[in-house]
Amino acid sequence: MSLKDKLFPESRLGLGRFWNFSRGGIDNFRSGLRDAVSGVEQTRSRMMEYDQLLVWAVLSLTLIGLVMVYSASITLADGPKYANYSSNFFLIRHVVSLVIAIGVGIWTFKIPSKVWDRYSPIIFGFTVLLLIAVLVPGLGKGVNGAKRWIPLGIMNFQPSELMKFAAVIFAATYTVQRQEYLHSFVKGMLPMGIAVALVGGLLMAEPDMGAFVVVALIAFGILFLGGIDAKLFGGLLVVGLMSGATMIALSPFRRGRMLAFMDPWEVNNAANKGYQLTHSLMAFGRGEWFGTGLGGSVEKLHYLPEAHTDFIMAVIGEELGFVGVVVIIFLFYWIVRRAFLIGRTALQLDRSFAGLAAKGVAIWIGWQAFINMGVNLGLLPTKGLTLPLVSYGGSGIVMNAVAIAMLLRIDYENRILMRGGKL
Repeated sequence: MSLKDKLFPESRLGLGRFWNFSRGGIDNFRSGLRDAVSGVEQTRSRMMEYDQLLVWAVLSLTLIGLVMVYSASITLADGPKYANYSSNFFLIRHVVSLVIAIGVGIWTFKIPSKVWDRYSPIIFGFTVLLLIAVLVPGLGKGVNGAKRWIPLGIMNFQPSELMKFAAVIFAATYTVQRQEYLHSFVKGMLPMGIAVALVGGLLMAEPDMGAFVVVALIAFGILFLGGIDAKLFGGLLVVGLMSGATMIALSPFRRGRMLAFMDPWEVNNAANKGYQLTHSLMAFGRGEWFGTGLGGSVEKLHYLPEAHTDFIMAVIGEELGFVGVVVIIFLFYWIVRRAFLIGRTALQLDRSFAGLAAKGVAIWIGWQAFINMGVNLGLLPTKGLTLPLVSYGGSGIVMNAVAIAMLLRIDYENRILMRGGKL
C-alpha cells in the first residue's frame, strides 16, 4: 500500500465508503460517551437516594452530644461515686457506643422494610422476654435503685430501648392488618391495649415510667394516624390520664415528685425531690443568651445529678445559652418533620407499613425529646428519659441509630419507586 493510500484512505475506499466508516466511528464514540455519562448519572443518583439534610441533622446532634457528654462528665471522676474512673471514661464509652451504633445502623439500612413488617410480632415477643429477663435475679443489673439493664460485657443493654423500636414496627403492622377493625373496641383497640398494658406492667416493675409513657405514645399514636375511631381514641386518652393520676396518687415517691414540680423552690422540695429541677433551672439562668462558654458550666461540678444523661440539656443551656438550645430544638424539629414527610410519601405510594413506621419514628424521637426538654426546663415533672442522639447511654444511641437507619431505608425505597423502579 502506498503512502498516499495510508494518508488518504478515501482514495482507496471511495468517498462513500470512507464516510460510512467515519460515521460508524463517530456513532460508536457517541454511544460510548452516552454510556459513560449515563454511568456517572446513575452513580450520582445512587448517591442522592437518601435525605441528605436529615443525615446532616442527625450527625450534627450526634457530634454536639459527643462534645457535651465529654464536657458534662469530665469532672465526675473528682467525686466519690466515680473516684476510680478517669476523666475520659464516659467519653471513651460514648465513642464506643457511637461506633457500634454506626455499624448497626449500616446493617439496618440494608434490611428492606417488608422484613420488619414480616417479623415485627416475633421481635415484639422477644423484647417482652428480655423485659422479663431484666427482673430475674442474676440476669438484670440494677443502678440507682432501678433494674433496667442486662450486662453484655462491652456495654449494658437496656431492653426498654429495644421495646421502643419494637413498638414502632409492631404497632405499624397491627394497624395495617386490623385496618377494617379500627372502629371496633373489641377487635381494634382492646388487643393493642392488652399488649401495651403487659409492657407497661413490666416497665413499671423495673421501674421505668418514662419508657412506658414513650411506648404508649408510640403505639397509640400510630393507631391514631392509622385511622382509629375518634371516640375510641378520646376514651383512650381519658383512661390514660386516669391511669397516670392513679399511679402518681398510689406512689409516695411519684407523688412527692409531682408536688416538687409544682413548687420546686419550696425549702423542703429544693433540698429533696426538687433538687435536680432547681439546679437545672439555675443552669439555664446562668447561660443567658450565648452561654458561659464550652466547659464553663458550674452546675456540672457535682451540683446537678445525671448531667451527662437525663439533664444534659441543662448543661447545653448553661454553656451554649439560649442560642444553643434553639439550635438543638431546630435540629429535632427538622428530623421529626422529615420523618413525617417520608411517612406521608410512603403512604401515597400505597406502602402502609413503611409510612406508619416512619411516622412512628417521628413520634418516638419527637415525644422523647419533648419530654426530656420539658423536664429540664421545668415544664414537666422529673422523668428518667435521655435526650435522643445526644445524651450518654449505649442502648439509647444504638436504638436511635436503628430507628434512623430504618427511616432512611424507607426514604430510599420511596425514591426507587418514584423513579419507576422495583423493590
